[in-house]
Amino acid sequence: MSIDIKHIAKLSRLRIEDEKLEKFEKDMENIVAMVDKLPEISDELTLDASNPMKLREDKAVPNKFTRDELIANAPKVQAGCLVVPKTVE
Repeated sequence: MSIDIKHIAKLSRLRIEDEKLEKFEKDMENIVAMVDKLPEISDELTLDASNPMKLREDKAVPNKFTRDELIANAPKVQAGCLVVPKTVE
């Protein structure tokens, strides 16, 4: 498997020197190979054989709270919307 480290570096906006590209490529290939060897996870996790863990089933609960109940806990509300500090200029 060949991994294009230059392309990955460009996408992640990293600057990697040309002399280090081959090392990073080999390291990334080793990581991918290691992940490929990981076993599949079943519904039962057996970290402790005497006490297996069961994954819970996700259950969506629609309309558990009304909009008024949710915004009642907000520190500041304006026109029915939450007011938050500006994070981007």
